[in-house]
Amino acid sequence: MPSASIKRKISCSKENLIKMVLDIKKYPEFVPWCLGGKIYNIEHKGNITEIIADLTIGKSFFKETYKSFVVYDKILDSITVTNIGGPLKHLKNKWFFKTLKNNSEIDFYIEFELKNKILNLIMIKAFDAGLKKIGDAFEKRANDLFNKT
Repeated sequence: MPSASIKRKISCSKENLIKMVLDIKKYPEFVPWCLGGKIYNIEHKGNITEIIADLTIGKSFFKETYKSFVVYDKILDSITVTNIGGPLKHLKNKWFFKTLKNNSEIDFYIEFELKNKILNLIMIKAFDAGLKKIGDAFEKRANDLFNKT
């Protein structure tokens, strides 16, 4: 099962980065291959926020929607995402946020497996390049939103 992680330092507050990552419906505006984002439910339970959401991803002949369960833990400054429906046999990604002086650090980890074995092989081959593009997109979005001059 493919897995990878990236770490980025970004010049904005971790609070702003967390809000940006949790704003799933805006992903189509900046995340490569994201064609749609929909939030079905948000529940606040003390220091935990739970979200049920869909993302539609696609490129060329491939277009799929998957449902995910997102948990934001305010104490740990982390977001965990797991799939609960769609083309993914397995998805787990974790975001960790830290403040570093005037910057923030995002540590992102992902592992996934598609149900379709052929598409899974294609995704594995493009995984590292795709993850870098997605990391670049989140960093650019944060800079565009929070570092206007």
